Amino acid sequence: MTTAIAFVFTVLATMIVLFVSDRLRLDLVAIMGILALLLGGILTPAEAVAGFGDTTVLLIAALMIVGDGLLQTGVAAWIGQRLGQIAGVNERRILVTLMIPVAILSAFISSTGTVAIMLPIAINIARQAGISPSRLLLPVAYAALTGGMLTLVGTPPNIIAAEALIAVGRPSLGFFSFTPIGSLVIIAVTLVMVLFGNWLLPMRVVSPTEDTHGPTLAELVADYRLTEGLAQVRVAPDSPLAGLTLAEARLHSRYGVTVVGIRRWSDGQAIPSPARAVTAATRILAGDLLDVIGDDAAIATMCRTERVIPQTLQLDLPFGPELHVMEVALTPRSRFIGQTVATAELRQRFGVTVLGARRLGLPFTGDLAHETLRFGDTLPVAGSPTQLTKILNEQRTFGDLAVVALPRDLSTSSDRFHRRAWLAIAIVVAMLVLMTGDWLPTVTVALLAAVAMVLSGCVPINDVYRRLSWESLVLIAAMLPMATVLTKTGGAALIARELATALGTFSPLVVLAGIFIITGFLSQFISNTATSVLMMPIALVLFSS
Repeated sequence: MTTAIAFVFTVLATMIVLFVSDRLRLDLVAIMGILALLLGGILTPAEAVAGFGDTTVLLIAALMIVGDGLLQTGVAAWIGQRLGQIAGVNERRILVTLMIPVAILSAFISSTGTVAIMLPIAINIARQAGISPSRLLLPVAYAALTGGMLTLVGTPPNIIAAEALIAVGRPSLGFFSFTPIGSLVIIAVTLVMVLFGNWLLPMRVVSPTEDTHGPTLAELVADYRLTEGLAQVRVAPDSPLAGLTLAEARLHSRYGVTVVGIRRWSDGQAIPSPARAVTAATRILAGDLLDVIGDDAAIATMCRTERVIPQTLQLDLPFGPELHVMEVALTPRSRFIGQTVATAELRQRFGVTVLGARRLGLPFTGDLAHETLRFGDTLPVAGSPTQLTKILNEQRTFGDLAVVALPRDLSTSSDRFHRRAWLAIAIVVAMLVLMTGDWLPTVTVALLAAVAMVLSGCVPINDVYRRLSWESLVLIAAMLPMATVLTKTGGAALIARELATALGTFSPLVVLAGIFIITGFLSQFISNTATSVLMMPIALVLFSS
């Protein structure tokens, strides 16, 4: 082993440790690896940055834009809505109805985008059927991942494999080269979930419901155990809060208590008016009934200090037209993952109040404000139609939150095609025909389709750069030079020789199984994209010798 190979292996081992530790972002680790090899004299500057101009990166970026066209125009959501209508309430039927179409959809758009679309639909179907959302979310995730095995563009490792073959002068993989094996894998995964899911998946039964257009207060209390933090208090005539705005009262900063809504009595009324939404400028009046949420001890302290009177919680009091409750869930690429409810600042961003949270079908029981958010967490948020519309707009633009349940008054035609949906479908069909026919290079076809999506208005030009997954693109671009390094220094040949020595007495199928197992093992700890970049040159050298 030469000094150069030893240095390269040391850098790669360090990168793998950092990947596994998850202390730094994957793209940052990859950039650090490039810098180490550049400073060590292993890579030239041109070789170090070659990945950023590689056709693989351009192809993946173009496909992200094409997939986003299907999302933006409502095609993917429409498919999901139709699935929700035919799924029924039988769990096995639901699994088949969800998993097969999800896998097919994931063959053409990213698995992340597919899961983001199907997340709220799966949660709603679970609620209607009275089963735990986790019993559907896990199979949906498996289907989205295995669906990437169906086509050349289904997942970045497929593209990397095709480009690696071209780089060594071998014929590239065809668009449907992966389909036979991918189809068998999807069928196998679906059968396992259908036949054995009853034992493998978490068993948590919830009450079925037919209404997914915005939960009532009583439903929220039952689903999220809000009675542990929800209270109603009445402002006494001599309360120091009377006449103050919510910004001036500073109830959250002083007591950790959040005002969700305000109810007022008019002359002659036996019950207060329906709750109205609040903002920082909302003024508190004597006699107001405040819907508040917070720790029991904090609410008690506020009542004593501010002379407000605790009331019996009346769950049958209605919300007014100015106050609605919407349920949202965190998508796979949400910026809020890893943040707490407090640091996510949803109230500052949208003006809404987070009422509770559920994870895998179970409500949070601890300190909600400081609970770290994860993918799939569902949050009921209260606010005015204007405030909730901001979340709807955010969902379309950034995709951090997926709407799970929408108030009827805010229900839109989201289950119908956008007027440009047929254009998006036509562009995708044309792209698939050209890729299958092999008349033009795959990257050229993908770039043409991406430009067509933008020029046709299916993807607003201002959204293009916001919707790209830059972390994934930089990771791929920074990892591609690693393949160059392994080939250039002889590291790939060294590993291939050792594997050939260890497995040389066995048949080629056993050697192939060995490569498969090693690759699968590494991908459990580091990105499958990074794994494919590292293993591709080794496999090519091994099977060429």
